Amino acid sequence: MAYADPENTLVIETTQGKVVIAMKPEVAPGHVEHIKKLAREGAYDGVVFHRVIEGFMAQTGDVKFGNSNSSDFNPSRTGTGGSQYANLKQEFNAEPHVRGTASMARAQDPDSANSQFFICFADAPFLNRQYTVWGQVIEGMENVDQIKRGEPVINPDKMVSVKVAADIAE
Repeated sequence: MAYADPENTLVIETTQGKVVIAMKPEVAPGHVEHIKKLAREGAYDGVVFHRVIEGFMAQTGDVKFGNSNSSDFNPSRTGTGGSQYANLKQEFNAEPHVRGTASMARAQDPDSANSQFFICFADAPFLNRQYTVWGQVIEGMENVDQIKRGEPVINPDKMVSVKVAADIAE
């Protein structure tokens, strides 16, 4: 598949099928670089969707406790971890939280985003300018819709592999 900007396109193979996200370095350059670094290291491969709320969003990306392929996998702690890298300075922007938006999860501190992110099932304007939007699903939203719901999710779906499109051999 040819994408308009392969260097800024994230291809996620989930247990429900492929999801493709067009990343937005023009509004969240630090977050996009961080996500690409984690993807290129394989850090997201095997990470579960640990918090999935009907009509709201599917959250994933806990590379510390949420990687089902790792000996550190801990379903009771999934959602509390990040990566080995420092947290990111917020890059709140004017991009709206609409269906298919990819945005960074964080704690109370605006500068606490690290590796976790979520994809919106529906418009969530109350999140606008409070969370860093870094991408938009351009393919496979029907697969996001199929992700098992729960807080926590029992037998969760996961990201089998996460790659930058530029790195995928045609």
